[in-house]
Amino acid sequence: MTAQGVAAQTGSGPEPPSSPLNQGKPHSARMYDYFLGGKDNYVADRQAAAKVLTMWPGVMIAARTNRAFMHRAIRYLAAERGIRQFLDIGTGIPTSPNLHEVAQSIAPEARIVYADNDPIVLAHAQALLGSDPRGRTAYVDANVAEPDTILNAPELTEVLDLSQPVALSLCALLHFVPDEWDPYAIVQRLLEPLAPGSYLVLSHITPDFDPEATQRTVQIYHSGGIQGKIRTKAEVERFFTGLELVEPGIEVPHRWHPDLAAPDTGTDTGDVTDEEVSFWVGVARKTAS
Repeated sequence: MTAQGVAAQTGSGPEPPSSPLNQGKPHSARMYDYFLGGKDNYVADRQAAAKVLTMWPGVMIAARTNRAFMHRAIRYLAAERGIRQFLDIGTGIPTSPNLHEVAQSIAPEARIVYADNDPIVLAHAQALLGSDPRGRTAYVDANVAEPDTILNAPELTEVLDLSQPVALSLCALLHFVPDEWDPYAIVQRLLEPLAPGSYLVLSHITPDFDPEATQRTVQIYHSGGIQGKIRTKAEVERFFTGLELVEPGIEVPHRWHPDLAAPDTGTDTGDVTDEEVSFWVGVARKTAS
């Protein structure tokens, strides 16, 4: 079956949507997979990742701490805020527990749509579709730079009811969206059709704690043809304009509700430093349409 056929069948994504699988060029999703300890990466990804490790030794800790934050945020929204619909953009290569596994462990009826456009993510999309039969998952092969292609995808509209609250997850994604793409407008467009009571879950690399290491890391990504920009706390806060932040507001991931960690899922972060992690995160509620 073609990639397009898989996407259409699953009802389930940043390079162009139909970009070829290029094993000779590093890719952010595959490098992130490597930092998480995964095996779905190639020599070019590992070589670039090794360069990053020399500049930012804590990057593997950062990746895993960010992942743990996502798990806790989804658990919080499902268990404490009653959210039953989730849209995860920039999904990346599946790493269990995936978002739907976390959400459906609390609410088996939860419905999740994943979106990414890396061919290797699409090739592994089946791992994202093991939904509890009481709920549903789907995959959209689309580019965050073109948010309407996500919002209007039949795979999304068949699974999510946008008249009811949705949690929009943009974890470890927007630092790969350069300013010229207008990331703030992209986020606003994605939030626009979501019902009041929806939530934004966001995490973003920052230079605030270790500017030398993070800026050198950016240079390595740029030299590999990977676009993006790391942003300060004030710049990350702008993504939440008009939304009601959940306590404790914009925070480093390991201090965002650590009480929600689930030891049996491997999401505990242990003792880490702000410099190692170098992320800002936040969860916020949409209060008006």
